[in-house]
Parts: sequence; C-alpha cells; structure tokens
Amino acid sequence: MAQTLTSGGETVLSRYAPESVYLLGAGRAILLQLAMPQVGYGVARHSNFAANPVGRLHGTLTYIYALSNGTDEHRAKVREIVNTAHAPVKASAAKDGSHPAYSARDPRLQLWVAATLYDSAMQIHELVFEPLSEEEAEELFQQYAVLGTELGMPAGFWPANRQEFAAYWAETSSQLNVDETVREVATQLLEAKSAPLWVRLLMPLAKLMTLGLLGPELRELYGFSWNHKQQRAMERVLRCAKFGMRVLPPAIRHFPMRYYLRRLES
Repeated sequence: MAQTLTSGGETVLSRYAPESVYLLGAGRAILLQLAMPQVGYGVARHSNFAANPVGRLHGTLTYIYALSNGTDEHRAKVREIVNTAHAPVKASAAKDGSHPAYSARDPRLQLWVAATLYDSAMQIHELVFEPLSEEEAEELFQQYAVLGTELGMPAGFWPANRQEFAAYWAETSSQLNVDETVREVATQLLEAKSAPLWVRLLMPLAKLMTLGLLGPELRELYGFSWNHKQQRAMERVLRCAKFGMRVLPPAIRHFPMRYYLRRLES
C-alpha cells in the first residue's frame, strides 16, 4: 500500500531525492512520458517546447522537491500550480484519428508519469549508488506513489510492490508509440535552441544521458542512433558521477533542491 508522506521527519525518499545526480535521468523520464500517446499529445498541444524547452523539467523538479523535502506550504502551493496547469489539458479523440483522447487528470496517465520518474531515478541509483537494502528499496518504492496521489490519483493505482510494478512497467512499455508529432516535441526538447545559454551548454551532456538511458527499443521508436563512442562517453560520465558523490559536500550536491524550493517561495 502506498505510503502517505508528511512534512517533518526523514524518509528514504527525503534522504535520496535531494541528490542532484538523479537529474541525469530527467530526460529519459520525460521522453518515456511523451511516448505514451495521451501524454505526448497533451504536451504537444498544450505546451510550447520551442519557446520554453525546459519548462516541463522545471515544473517536474519543483513538484518532486516540494513533495519529497518541502513543507506543507510548499506542497500545497505546488499542488495548486500543477492542478491549475493541468486543468485545460484535455481533449476528445480526433475524428480523423490524428490524436487520442487525453486528460492530464486521468489517473492512468498520472500513474505513468509517476512511474517514469521512479524508474528513471532507480536506473541512476543502480548505476551510481550502493544498493539499497530490500526494506529500504520497498519503502522508497511505496513513497514514490506520492508523485501521483498528490494530483488525485487513487492510492490503489500504484502497484502494491516492486514485483507488481515490474509487471505494470513491462505491459505499459509495450504500448508506447512515437509518431512524428511526438518526435518533433522530443527534438525541440533536446535541441533547446531558445533556452538560456547555460542550458544550451549542458544539453550535449543531457542528450547523451537521455539517449543512453532510454535503451535500444525507445531509441528506435524516436529514431535516435547510438554507438560505441557514445556508450564510452556515458560510462565516463557515470564514473565522474560516482566520484562526485564521494567527494562533493551536500551543499553542492543538493543545490538544485534548495534552488527550486526557494523559487517556489518567491
């Protein structure tokens, strides 16, 4: 059963979520979300990736940090922001079949978005951190449900345990599809042509990690290529990430969390 988080007191999620190394998996999570057609068309028709390619990332990180490490006030504010943004994101299926019906308040889509965030974080965790104990791994899994339940997803939608999650993940992943509309959104995201300079400077790294972590099936859906040179480059990045986790103080490793929580207060 999914656990309910309250402010105050450390949880497994609040201990690990502030680690900025998880940002290496952010692009993968977003492209997985877009590959669910109902999510992809909701984003394509109600977001402007060309003008604001990192807007979804900013919103997602604010949401995660507020729920994992914020106060009750942070949680209430981010919930209001997200619900307001999601309210107009809905449409009936197109009669010509050009897009499916979708609604950002559909609990099945909220489940998928939360699942991509959990699975991407766990990929990075396995590559960078020491393994969690079985008890901690299960606690962390249960606590990730809050990313869906805070939006209104019934707690029962979240798989009962990691074994059920694996079955859900395999079944849902087999239903993913990427057409030209969604592919264009992904291209805009990874090119980030109109993003601030510091974002554009980081995009080669973000693109490398996104494509590497997607895996061959999703890369093929999106039409991306991958080679041994890129694989070696990603492995070097992960070695640096492991080293950074050992030598960098929390003040540096947790800077993004503090930034987004302060941003939420402004």
